[in-house]
Amino acid sequence: MRISLASDSLDGVAPLVAEELERRGHTVILHGALANERADWAWSCSEAAGDVAEGRADQAVVCCWTGTGASIAANKVPGIRAALCVDAATAEGARMWNDANVLALSLRLTSAQVLKEILDAWFAGAVSAEAEDQANIAHIDEVDRVFRR
Repeated sequence: MRISLASDSLDGVAPLVAEELERRGHTVILHGALANERADWAWSCSEAAGDVAEGRADQAVVCCWTGTGASIAANKVPGIRAALCVDAATAEGARMWNDANVLALSLRLTSAQVLKEILDAWFAGAVSAEAEDQANIAHIDEVDRVFRR
C-alpha cells in the first residue's frame, strides 16, 4: 500500500512512523519535516491528504504535537476522512465505522508501543457492512460534496 506521511516536526515518534510503515511493507511518501519541505502542520498534513484525494497514495498518516491540527488540515481536503487516534480501539473504530482514510497521530501522546498497536488496529480494520454505518459514511460523503467550494 502507498502511504503518504506528514509531520510538522521530528519530535516524539515522528521518525519511527516511516520506519514502522516500511517494516510492514508499505511504500511511504514523505512530507513536512520528514522530507525537508515546509513543515508547518497546515501545509504538510494537507499535502499528505492531497496525495490520498488525488490517488498518489492509498491512505495517509499525519502527525503534529497534539494531532488536532493535523486532523483538521487533512479533513479540509475533499474526500478525506481523517481520524485522530490515541489508542488501538479508536483506530479500529475509525476504520470500521467511519471508513477513515487518514490516520492522525499526536506526537505528544503516542509512544513507540502505542504506535505499533494503533497501526496494527488501523491496518487490520475493515469497513463495516452494516446498513447504518454505510449510511453514515455515505452521508458524510454527501456533506463533503454539498459544501465543497
